[in-house]
Amino acid sequence: MKKRIAVLFLGTSLALAACGGGSDDKGGDSTQSAETIAKQNCSTCHGGNLEGAGGPSLQKIGSKYSKDEIRDIIANGKGAMPQNVIEGEDADKVAEWLSKKK
Repeated sequence: MKKRIAVLFLGTSLALAACGGGSDDKGGDSTQSAETIAKQNCSTCHGGNLEGAGGPSLQKIGSKYSKDEIRDIIANGKGAMPQNVIEGEDADKVAEWLSKKK
C-alpha cells in the first residue's frame, strides 16, 4: 500500500513538473514558433500532437475558447493545469495559434 502511494505521488510530481518545464526567460524567444513553444511546454500533458494525454485534447480548442480565453487559461491555470506554464510574448503566440485550431 505504501509503495503504491509513493509511486502515485512520484508520478504526479513528475507530470506537474513537466507541465511547467519552460525557460526562466520571461520575454521568450521571438524567433520560436508557437508550435515549438507549445511542444516544449505542453506536450507532456496534452500529447505530442495535442491529442490529449494527462490533460485534455487541444486539437480543436479554438472552437471552444477565444484567443483571450486561452491566454487566460495559460496565465491562471485550469483544473490540474498550473498557472503561467508559458509567460509573456510566448503565451500570446501560443494562445493565438491554439485559437485557430477548430
